[in-house]
Amino acid sequence: MSIYKSDFLNTLDERGFIHQISNPEKLDALCAAGPITGYVGYDATATSLHIGNLISLTMLYWLQQTGHKAITLMGGGTSMVGDPSFKDDQRKLLGPDEINRNIEGIKKIFSRILTFGDGPQDAIMVNNADWLMNLKYVDFLRDVGRHFSVNRMLSFDSVRLRLDREQSLSFLEFNYMIMQGYDFVELNQRHNCVLQMGGSDQWGNIINGVDLSHRMGGDQLFALTTPLLTTSSGQKMGKTVNGAVWLNEDLFSPYDFWQYFRNTEDADVEKFLKIFTRLPLREIAKIVGADINEAKKILATEATAIIHSRSAAEQAEATARATFEQGALDLSLPTVEVSRSELNAGMGVLAAFVRANLAASNGEARRHIKSGAMRINDVQATDERATIGENDILPEGVIKLSVGKKRHALLRVT
Repeated sequence: MSIYKSDFLNTLDERGFIHQISNPEKLDALCAAGPITGYVGYDATATSLHIGNLISLTMLYWLQQTGHKAITLMGGGTSMVGDPSFKDDQRKLLGPDEINRNIEGIKKIFSRILTFGDGPQDAIMVNNADWLMNLKYVDFLRDVGRHFSVNRMLSFDSVRLRLDREQSLSFLEFNYMIMQGYDFVELNQRHNCVLQMGGSDQWGNIINGVDLSHRMGGDQLFALTTPLLTTSSGQKMGKTVNGAVWLNEDLFSPYDFWQYFRNTEDADVEKFLKIFTRLPLREIAKIVGADINEAKKILATEATAIIHSRSAAEQAEATARATFEQGALDLSLPTVEVSRSELNAGMGVLAAFVRANLAASNGEARRHIKSGAMRINDVQATDERATIGENDILPEGVIKLSVGKKRHALLRVT
C-alpha cells in the first residue's frame, strides 16, 4: 500500500518512479489539496531525446493525468554551457543554430506524450534562453551567485567524482548548476511552478533551485528524482551495441524500438511494463503471471504505440512475427538503400553490415562472422573478405542481412 495520499505521488510510487523527494509530506499534501505545476528540463544536445528521457517525460504524463500542470523546459540557454554531471570530459560546445535545430527535433516527441494548449491543466513548453541569454553578468552574480556555497557545490557527487578522478572541471561547467537552480526560481515566478523532476543524477542541481528560492525569500519548492534505471544484469537502460535508443524514428526505427523492448530480460518485464506503458497495474500483474514471452510482446507493442503510434507498433509486431515465427521475408524490416553501381563495384561483407547498422565497425562485423552469427539471405557468412553482389539480390530487390536470430535489416538495391 502506498504511503502517499495524493493521486500523483501514489501513482509514481506504485509504478516505481520515486527515488528521492526533498520534502515528501509537504509535497504530498500540496498535490492532494489542488493542482500544482511541475517541470522537467531537457538540454538540446542532440536532435532527439533518448529512452532515458522517456522516464521523466512519463512522470510529466502522470502529473498531467492526475490533474496537475506540466512544463517541458527546453535548455536553449543551458545547452550553451553543457551539464557536466557525471561526465569525464567537457561536453562539446554548441552554437545557437545547432541548438535550435536540436530543439526542433526534440519537440516532435512531446505532443505524443502530453496535451498542450491554453487550458489550466494543458502542458506548456518554454525555453530558458528567454531569460538566461539576457542576464547582466554582474547583476546576476550579486543577486543570485551570492546565494551559492562553493564548498557545498563541491560536495555534490556530480562534481566530486569528476575531481576525484583528477579530471578538469571548467569554470563554464561549474556555472551550470547555478543556471539550473535559477531556472527553477524563474519558472516559479513566471508560472507558479513548485516541482522539478529528473533523474537521480540531477538531485544536486535540483536541490540548488529549492535552496535558492528559500534564500531569495521565494516559495517553498520541491525536488523529485527517479532511480537510475538499469537492467537486471546491471547494464544502463537504453544502450545497444550501436548506441542509444533514440525516440525519433529517423534515428531509431519503430521496428528497432519494438525489438528493443521485445528483448527485455525476464526479470525486468514487470518493472518496464509499469514504467513504460499505461496499462493498469492489475492488468500488468495478470500479464506477467501468464506467459513471459507474450508479456514481452505486449510491453514492446504498448511502449512503441506511445512513441510511434498504435499502427506503427502493430506493424512492427507483424513484421517480427513474419520474420521470426513464420520465416518469411518482411519488406518492412529496417532498410538501407544502396546503388547498383556501388554494389557492382564490390561491397565487402563487413562494410555491408556496418552500412545496415547491424555492426558498429568492421571489427565488430568480423567478430560476428567468427562467432557464426552473421547471415546473408539466411545463409551463414564465413568469409570476411567476401563481397556482396548481383547474385545476392532477392526477387524483391533486396538483400537480407542478419546478426543472430533477432537482428535483421535489408539492403534495397536502387
